[in-house]
Order: sequence, then structure tokens, then C-alpha cells
Amino acid sequence: ARASRGCAFGDYDDDGDVDILVANCGQPARLLRNDGAHRANNWLVIRAVGTRGNQDAIGARITVRAGDWVQVKELRGSASYLSQNDLRVHFGLGGRAEIDELEIRWPGGATERWGRQEANQLLTIVEGSAGRSQKSP
Repeated sequence: ARASRGCAFGDYDDDGDVDILVANCGQPARLLRNDGAHRANNWLVIRAVGTRGNQDAIGARITVRAGDWVQVKELRGSASYLSQNDLRVHFGLGGRAEIDELEIRWPGGATERWGRQEANQLLTIVEGSAGRSQKSP
């Protein structure tokens, strides 16, 4: 048993699933990697970069759509005690191989949209670049 005081969630190994880093009292932090053997589900990770305000785009509202399926997440700067979650936003897509639309409402209020995006990739989206996205290595 361990006494823990904080944890942070994110895709630490860039494999498309969410891992957990736990801060333990008087012991090293422990990374709980999500390495499930079955990878039947698809994902999309968005790294939003702000240019008109905060560079981390904290407060941005990100929406992905595939047909009538919609998922919305807000980029937040908080996490657990003395911890910070990954600032990239993870979307679980299930069996969907692509999304039809990606929309970001930036913290300053501007809204931008991008068209079809393939699943299973990390996209870097820069504020003011509507229609252009950069697949991250």
C-alpha cells in the first residue's frame, strides 16, 4: 500500500491511450502505463497552441464530430494536488476511423473549424490556422 497525494493523466508514451502518473508520499512517483493488449478502439489527440493570449490555449473548447456522434472537451489547466495533466486533449473514437470535423473555440472567443481528420494521430493545431493542421511525429 502507498500513500499518494496527487495524480496526473496523459498519454505519456504517445501510444494513443491515457496513462496515469501518481505522486506518492516519501517515494518516487509511479507511472501506471495503459498497455492493454487489445487496441480495437481508435483515438485522436489534439495539441492546441494559442497565439492570441495564452500559448497553452487553456480554456479552449474542442469539439470533434463524426456523423451524428459528437464529443466536446475543454482544455483545463488544473489537475490533482500538486499535479498537472497533459495539456493535449485525448478523444476516444471507438470504432470510428476518422472524424468529419474538428472545431476549436479559442479562449479569446474566436472559433475555427477543420475538416476530416484520420484517427490514431496527434495533431498540433495553431490558433489562426483554420483548415491547416500539422500531424506531429
